[in-house]
Amino acid sequence: MRVVLFGYQTWGHKTLETLLKSRHDVVAVVTHPVSEQAYESIWSDSVEDLARDHGVEVHLAKRPDGVLVDKLRQWAPDIIVANNWRTWLPPEIFAMPRYGTVNLHDSLLPAFTGFSPVIWALISGAAETGLTAHRMDGELDTGDVITQRAVPIGPTDTSTDLVEATIELIPEVLLDALESIENGTATWTPQDLSKRTFFHKRHESDSCIDWTWSAEDLDRLVRAMSDPYPNAYTFHKGQRIRIIAAHVSDGIYGGTPGRIFIKEGTGMVIVCGPDAHRGTNHGLVIDRVRTEGGDDLDALDYFVTGGGYLTPTA
Repeated sequence: MRVVLFGYQTWGHKTLETLLKSRHDVVAVVTHPVSEQAYESIWSDSVEDLARDHGVEVHLAKRPDGVLVDKLRQWAPDIIVANNWRTWLPPEIFAMPRYGTVNLHDSLLPAFTGFSPVIWALISGAAETGLTAHRMDGELDTGDVITQRAVPIGPTDTSTDLVEATIELIPEVLLDALESIENGTATWTPQDLSKRTFFHKRHESDSCIDWTWSAEDLDRLVRAMSDPYPNAYTFHKGQRIRIIAAHVSDGIYGGTPGRIFIKEGTGMVIVCGPDAHRGTNHGLVIDRVRTEGGDDLDALDYFVTGGGYLTPTA
């Protein structure tokens, strides 16, 4: 089939790499200009460079316009494939090819519709994430599903682990979808939108630790925001510190959320959780921190003793 790719960052790069190795004809690529936005500078493999290296025509756009519509008519694709295209596509684009547009979304739709789905899945405590190929329609990630593959979320997984795992699913999911569409065997399954969960774009401030969360929730937040993402952070004596590694305590600790309490093993326990004054919660054991100056320190080198508080503001 004649394919036009709408893609960006490493997700789009892997998709284009898959298409270039396939029997399909990539007639053009549409991608975004390079961005300095924090989340878009991560996983930044260039779709543009890969396309140009293979002699594929490239159109750069922040969002679709009349010029792009005219180009699509000239390219005459049988199908559009989209992966990590960051702005809405109108019907005059997604419905133009005879087979429409297939979007790849890194969640098990209808769960985790929207933005940063792998990060939100880990933070929320989901048991699995994955990759979905679905028909694009006029809403965000709501179209009929053609195929899905799941990735379990383990007790020590980070977002990086899970992003890498879902990216590795792209060739299998994409080629399976294209094959079934072309040969007429595709089964399009409508999503149960009553089960849809829709998440917003993440901002650095979303990584600020709320010590009233449970230790289990905070452990997932730290793992979700591990390098290269903007790390989970808190403030100590007016200075921001980033939590690089942490785990749920063995012991049960009570008091006021955010209290720097006592050593446990090689880390420092921070009192946390709802109703912490009742003494029914585990604490979060901080293992390693990063200072505002960029120094990584073991927690017990940073917290010489218990006492004082970690706070959400300076």
